Amino acid sequence: MALGLNKNSPASPYLQEVCALLNAKMPSAQAVEVASRFGLDLSRCFIHREAHRQGLKAIDVRNAQVAQLDAWDSIQQLAAGSDGPASRPFTLIIEIDAWNIRERDDWGRTREARQEALRQNKDIPSKWHWVYVATVFRLDHRAETEGGRSLISQRRYVSTRQSIEALMRQLHRQAIDCGLGRAQDVIVIADGAAWIWNAVKDRFPEARCRLDLYHAEEHLWSVARELHGKDTPEARQWVQPLLKQLRQDKSAKLIQNLTDIVGQVQDKLREKVRAQITYFENNTHRLSYRAILDARKAVDKGHATAEQKAKAAEPLGSGAIESTCRQYQCRFKRTGQFWSLEGDEALMCLETFWRNNR
Repeated sequence: MALGLNKNSPASPYLQEVCALLNAKMPSAQAVEVASRFGLDLSRCFIHREAHRQGLKAIDVRNAQVAQLDAWDSIQQLAAGSDGPASRPFTLIIEIDAWNIRERDDWGRTREARQEALRQNKDIPSKWHWVYVATVFRLDHRAETEGGRSLISQRRYVSTRQSIEALMRQLHRQAIDCGLGRAQDVIVIADGAAWIWNAVKDRFPEARCRLDLYHAEEHLWSVARELHGKDTPEARQWVQPLLKQLRQDKSAKLIQNLTDIVGQVQDKLREKVRAQITYFENNTHRLSYRAILDARKAVDKGHATAEQKAKAAEPLGSGAIESTCRQYQCRFKRTGQFWSLEGDEALMCLETFWRNNR
């Protein structure tokens, strides 16, 4: 009891934390070498086993936190104790994305499963599965370094392999901790994936939604490359007016320009252009960039109002979640790595707790 050990604990709290942190950052074989540099003689199996045990405990804690959303009294208590004083109005930013992780669902049966699918004329089982990720932060916690690099001083993270619903429940819980109940405004920024917007509509119905500007521009560039070739002067000349229309919130004119070229191209390219038209039609009400860009120009010229300064601070893209996905992938998408659902979820939960200062 003096060491803080539970009845069946195989290690002290210190070693529990060491194993959890090491294995969340690197494979067990590398963790052994790092631990030895600090005088700890730990085996690969011990580090892996203890980190996994801690990950399962973290999942239990996370589940208990999310379960608080099921009772109104608990939600009220969470909102009352959320981060930061309500000294002035603030905007809450939510960004959502997903990435793929490679898993072996049936270890040792990959070839057999493929042959069985072929015999039954079914789709070959995929070993790549979606990991759903989100981040939430207050806009007044976002700033820039002296070099102009964006910096967020405080934010919360969510990551899960379980399901979209699991992501949104965990995200809702973290959003409450960040002050969702007291936020003057909530903005959700993401790419054009339909599952994101459907989930946001269900969980954050009052939020303003914004399509990542850089994803939208890339969709226009893809049409330009198909029409005029990659990195050609003709492609740049063709796309520039459409990029301008996008940044000026002239979505109707943009869609009309794309529609006008449908009858001028061959069948294969026609379908690609139509796909982009559908993309912009589905996101018309999420194309809101002009006010932010105008406000930033006013700030640069030194005559911005307080309202324009606040508007200029709003992000146009989902760079925060894009970088977050990449950081998670640095651990989970190493060459030759395969995971199980139980293993990757436990380790991701540990990494997310670490990022949330838990």
